Amino acid sequence: MPKKSQTNLDILRHSTSHVLASAVLQMFPEAKFAIGPAIENGFYYDFDLPRTLIPEDLEILEEKMKAIIKANHPFEKAEISIEEALKDFKKAKQPYKVELIKDLEKKSASSADKMVSVYKSGNFIDLCSGPHLDSTGEIPFDAFKLTKISGAYWRGDEKNKMLQRIYGVAFETKKELDEYLHMLEEAEKRDHRKLGKELDLFCFSDLVGPGLPLFTPKGTTIIEELKKEVEKICRHYGFEKVSAPALAKIELFETSGHAKKFGDELFHVTSDKKHNFVLKPVQCPHHTQLYASKTRSYKDLPIRYMESDKMYRAEKTGEVGGLSRVYAITVEDGHSFCRVDQVKNEIKNMVNIIKDLYSSIGLWDNHWVSLSVRDYDHPEKYIGESSDWDICEKMLQEISDEIKLDAQKREGEAALYGPKLDFMFKDATGREIQIPTVQIDFATPKRFGLEYINEKGEKVPPVMVHRAILGSYERFLVLLIEHFAGAFPLWLSPVQVAILPVSEKFNSYAQKIYSQLLENNIRVEISDESESLGKRIREAEKQKIPYMLVVGEKEEADNSVAVRSRKEKEPADAKAMAGKQEVMKVEKFIEKVIAEIK
Repeated sequence: MPKKSQTNLDILRHSTSHVLASAVLQMFPEAKFAIGPAIENGFYYDFDLPRTLIPEDLEILEEKMKAIIKANHPFEKAEISIEEALKDFKKAKQPYKVELIKDLEKKSASSADKMVSVYKSGNFIDLCSGPHLDSTGEIPFDAFKLTKISGAYWRGDEKNKMLQRIYGVAFETKKELDEYLHMLEEAEKRDHRKLGKELDLFCFSDLVGPGLPLFTPKGTTIIEELKKEVEKICRHYGFEKVSAPALAKIELFETSGHAKKFGDELFHVTSDKKHNFVLKPVQCPHHTQLYASKTRSYKDLPIRYMESDKMYRAEKTGEVGGLSRVYAITVEDGHSFCRVDQVKNEIKNMVNIIKDLYSSIGLWDNHWVSLSVRDYDHPEKYIGESSDWDICEKMLQEISDEIKLDAQKREGEAALYGPKLDFMFKDATGREIQIPTVQIDFATPKRFGLEYINEKGEKVPPVMVHRAILGSYERFLVLLIEHFAGAFPLWLSPVQVAILPVSEKFNSYAQKIYSQLLENNIRVEISDESESLGKRIREAEKQKIPYMLVVGEKEEADNSVAVRSRKEKEPADAKAMAGKQEVMKVEKFIEKVIAEIK
């Protein structure tokens, strides 16, 4: 049987959301209904209910939904006038539907537009444009599940009432549902918030404020290692490191267009001395001023800057959570100022940087590329000249063809100032995430009056090519934690080696090895607590340390170590434990680790 199209799957999921609403009506006859769309993998419906839902309610609602599906109620559509709809939903005491109908009334331009559609299934009638399945019986009763309850402001506005949202997932078959639930279970185990705490990578403080993560020594180690690796790769392609302040006058971002784009997401900083600044929401405008600091010749180009620094955006409080959405964002950013004839080579180099880094962490083989272009129906959303946009989009398409990126065009996803190539990766749980991006920008240099002297002695604007390899370190750390389930590659592990003396008699030998490893820039710690060796091994495994070195009398006598990898499971007894360990000279182990890191 051929797989249903995504459209048909959306119809299935939206129909299931109506069945959920029917079940809620049975459970709470006084319920007020808001909206219930299909979403990726499932659906949700927002309700105004007489009491707060609890997790046990989901099981009850699921049983009611199965009974409604079994009853095989038809989805009956009716077209009625706005006037009749207002009357019916007012009578039914459904204020959210009444508000939606009034909005439709305001938008209606003709008598034909003054009609709305409603769907009836069983005793439930909903304002809905559809479409739906023919009947509830077409929904597979064993291929859906209600997953969670959350709060949601009516129409996403914090000034409105908080409603209760019930989420569910729905698929064509039980097998697909089971596979998805297994993936969710795996994702929960890998949740960066849970693992970040267990591995002591970052924390939050009520005194510092939400959305402002504090990175521990271990979390900072990972970030610093990433910075070193990215900067090393970028230097190979001619990028030089720069540094700009976190503050700037608002005029800088008004000129770039970011003040209008970010609006109330800007953090304003003032003082009693009449200072009036904003915290930078992006780094590009600062880099334009570095370029503008001296006269440039065509021989100087390309000029390439890179910087990893904090940016700040006043996200909505309800959207801030973990490291995925924060107020203080550490962004790995880079800009190339070049001639038009250099643009293609610059972009190809940036793609190579992305390939080099993501290959090193095993993600390159599972990616696709989006060619993100303008929303052609709404040019007012962008800055710059239409002719420049035409050139930029054509260039990116040609680059995609030349280096076989097979980029898929996505309208309306371009940046403020130009089209871009966005690289989409799948992590170990199958979740898709977009981080690296390369963007062409003709507009910003012109807005800032940037120039260089060409071969004819004329002043002409450079092209600005933006690139982000890691995006923000916060989001990239989310990807790494969840992709590797906290078991980072050796080169990224905060602690690469743990030394475990069998007893305190061998602490001095453990200290000697510790010093040798440190001298070779290997991150190491000694686990010499009073607990049993087995317990200390389990703790090192829990911390996902790549190598454990067990040292005792024999190892001290031979200047060796018993090497145990985190990949090995703990044996049942001491004899079996010895079989899981490889004994080698300290110098050989150091050579092995250095080679693996490289």
